[in-house]
Formats: sequence, C-alpha cells, structure tokens
Amino acid sequence: MTVHTTALADRACLIVHGPDQPGIVAAVTALITRNKANIVSLDQYSDDPEGGHFFQRLVFHRPELSAVMPDIEADLRTTLEPYGMTWQLTDQSIPKRMAILASTSDHCLLELLWRHRRGELNVTIPMVISNHTNVAEDVRSFGIPFFHVPSQGPDKSEAEAKILELLIGNTDFVVLARYMQIISEDFLDRVDVPVINIHHSFLPAFIGAAPYRKAKERGVKLIGATSHYVTKELDEGPIIEQDVARVNHTMTAADLQARGAYVERAVLSRAVQWHAEDRVIRHGNQTIVFTDRP
Repeated sequence: MTVHTTALADRACLIVHGPDQPGIVAAVTALITRNKANIVSLDQYSDDPEGGHFFQRLVFHRPELSAVMPDIEADLRTTLEPYGMTWQLTDQSIPKRMAILASTSDHCLLELLWRHRRGELNVTIPMVISNHTNVAEDVRSFGIPFFHVPSQGPDKSEAEAKILELLIGNTDFVVLARYMQIISEDFLDRVDVPVINIHHSFLPAFIGAAPYRKAKERGVKLIGATSHYVTKELDEGPIIEQDVARVNHTMTAADLQARGAYVERAVLSRAVQWHAEDRVIRHGNQTIVFTDRP
C-alpha cells in the first residue's frame, strides 16, 4: 500500500491502554465528538473483561488538527486520568524518523530503502550506519546519508559512542537490518527510542555461525524469521511479526539461506510499517498488533 501524505493530513492516531473497566470506550468516543473530530477507524482488545487489560487504537480526522492538538491532549489527560489509562496521541501526517543500522548483508536494508522510495513506508530515513562499507554506494543511490562506523574487537564502547552521536536527537526509532553486532544495555538506555531487530527463526535450535548449514544437516522442513523489539536480554524482546516458509530435502544450504532472506525482508518490512503507523502496543514482553492479518 502506497502512503499518500496528503491523505493523512489532519488525521491523528490515539493509542489507549490500561486496566479494563466499564465506560472507557464511551469516554473516548465522547471526547472525539466534543472535539469536533470524526472517527476513521477503531480497533480494541481486552485480554480479560474482568480485571484484565484494555487496548485501543483509534484514528480520527479533525480539520486544522495541528492547531487543536494541545486542546485534545488536555482533554485526554482530564478524561482518562480517572480510569488510570496510558495514552499516546500522534499526528499521522508527520512521518517518524527511522535510522537503519546494517552490516554486510544487504537484503533487509535494500528492501526498506526500496519500500520507502515507493512510498510504502510513511517514514523519513535520516541515515544508514554500517560497520562495513560494501553497502555505501547502494545507500547513497537512494539519496540517503551513509555513515561508516567500524566496530572491531570485544570492546564496542567507542563504536557505540560514535553511533549515539549520530542518532540522538535525529531519530524516532532504529532498525537493525541484519546489523551483526550485539547492542549493549547502555546503548539502549542512552538512545532512548524503540529499536527493532530481525533474525532467522532457528533460535535457539541453531545458534552461532552458519545456521542454514546446520539446518540443512538436520533436515528442517520449515524456516522462518522473527522481528522484535530489542531489550537487554538478547533476542528476547517483544515479538512484532513472524512468518515461515516450507523447504525440503532437495534444497541446498544456499537455497535455504535465499528462502530465509526472502522471509526476513517481508517480516521486517511489515514490522517497520506497523510500528511507523502506531499499530503496535507493547505490554510487558508481548505486543498487541492491530492489523488486518490473522
């Protein structure tokens, strides 16, 4: 789906979540009405109507939205405070700034750049940062600034400090497009924006180097990919999207890797799009993702 920024003009997305209780939906919709806005779409979910948690995503249109946003935000604070709800209101006409970190593998990186150029991702890309230079010319051909920050040896602190200098204040979220470096807890604390990762779905069965060769030797019948938010626990963050593809005994390890790269590209692209459109609500180590996919 191509994103037309003009179609998003005067549209806002409201995310609401907190303890489930009677009256929340009525309170929110009444707020939209009294602020002279019109609901475009509304999705909601309760994990238990008795003592559970409530999650809602609502998109509305309001002429001259930017001028009245402060008034709507003030109304939200007053309205939702008695319910103990957490909320977030964003102007959909303002694209999120997405920085990308990559290494030598280019399939996920180029997929994101291509989808962005086609208008399928409502984001801006202020920069691509890599610890290698092989993707530099491809990135620059899309008109995106490229920065090379080498990262060698066990101590990554110097490289992380340089990356943070580039990122802080210039990005709303970061995507690790097969960035083959472990992100430190200190980095996550200091960057202070969501970080999205992609990896194959063999974990924990085939950890370490050459997972597709190991999978071939084991005779796997399914391969897949997982995109998740990065937390201090390696590859344990809240999952945004997953998918699988069938494989068989005739395929080589290289065939498996090629099929896996295809799945990785699709899974990461969907995860990025859903995050950019405020369709993902984090709840503990889980996510609620409001899409039309089952």
